[in-house]
Amino acid sequence: MAKIIRRKSLGMHEVFDIGLEKDHNFVLSNGLIASNCFNKSHSTAYAYITYQTAYLKANYPVEYMAALLSANSDNQEKVDKYRENCQKMGIKVLPPDISLSLKDFTPSGDQILFGLSAVRNLGEGAIDSILKARKKLTLATKFKSLADFCSNTDLRTVNKRALETLIYSGAFDSIASNRKQLINDLDLVISWAQKKAKDKESGQLNLFDLITNSVSNPNLDLEYEDVPSSPIVEDFSLQDKLKFEKEYLGFYVSEHPLRIVKESVSILSPLPFNEIMTQKVKRRITVVSTITEVKEYKTKKGDQMAFLVLEDVSSQIEGVCFPNSYKKIKNILVKDSVLIIWGKVDLRDDKVQIVIENAKDIDSMRIVIINLSLEQATSQASCNDLKSVLHGHAGKNNQTKIPIFIFLQDKKSKKLIRLDESYWPNDEKLITNALTKLKFDSYAISLLEYQK
Repeated sequence: MAKIIRRKSLGMHEVFDIGLEKDHNFVLSNGLIASNCFNKSHSTAYAYITYQTAYLKANYPVEYMAALLSANSDNQEKVDKYRENCQKMGIKVLPPDISLSLKDFTPSGDQILFGLSAVRNLGEGAIDSILKARKKLTLATKFKSLADFCSNTDLRTVNKRALETLIYSGAFDSIASNRKQLINDLDLVISWAQKKAKDKESGQLNLFDLITNSVSNPNLDLEYEDVPSSPIVEDFSLQDKLKFEKEYLGFYVSEHPLRIVKESVSILSPLPFNEIMTQKVKRRITVVSTITEVKEYKTKKGDQMAFLVLEDVSSQIEGVCFPNSYKKIKNILVKDSVLIIWGKVDLRDDKVQIVIENAKDIDSMRIVIINLSLEQATSQASCNDLKSVLHGHAGKNNQTKIPIFIFLQDKKSKKLIRLDESYWPNDEKLITNALTKLKFDSYAISLLEYQK
């Protein structure tokens, strides 16, 4: 950059050919005049690089995206962004693996293996120690267990925190899929490995060590026969696993929490985020989303509201919850929660966003189902009775509502009908009792139970 101290007319001079003649001219040491501008050679170089990268992305997409992820492994936001691009391109990013992952993201067929450098709490020293230990192993003897890993790596660099990170992120799944068991065993195994390392340094090898070191194919079962373990426990739930992956990797790798509930919530006909861009402003919509970010904000009147980042399996979108709505649903608008959200499409600074009017936690979401026979559906009296009950118990707009579905049964098939929101009640017991009195078969059920 050039700092202009003073300006002075120099009359007509020959111009040094790196830019325009008239704008931002300054004198060079050789007496010529240069122009501080964006020159053609610079533009040509950028165009050439753009063509090269476009060619690589089109013809070598897996390798290109692996390189892009590796180059930005220290920037969590960019890694997440490029991982989403991989999903859109049909490229799966696999979880980290202690026996396979390298420092950088690595192409593996039509997939990409997660790079250890992008795992949180895992420093350069720990990664180098893992890779160094792996060099001693053959393909037939990859890490067999947590004990095998701990006894072959330097636990001064691959410390407890790093090991917890690797377990929670799924890096040990290829040798032991029960992550909770590994976490419970961790302290015991670390102590065992440290004692074993100290014994080796002092020359106090036990009988099993002597046997395994004296043959060409060591018996690992003998070598790790004395490894302590904690009582067997059930593994973390899938939701907990995903929560830990989000914490330690920055995003979900094994699965997306919304895919788990996809079948059950599909009856609510939620709109995917990638289709919201095509909707008319002010149109009311229903979406199913996880919350990745919540920022509270105080209005000039002192009322609390919030700006949010919402995410589904297709993309992310901004959301805003104004004071009246935020007061009602503040407690459930928390990071990583999975919600059903009702609102409307809006534009802010030429960006599409969702104005959140109401929301419900997926786990507590209830629905009311009415089994309607063909005879009842074709009877004017029955239809009038049903409509009257539904209107009489319909909830107000500012209240949490319970969706109502009708299963219309005939001799050959069963059809599901979702009633309009104007018919939804806010008390499931009152509506089911009223329907039962009029001989309608109805019941309330958890939305997630509907999937079963």
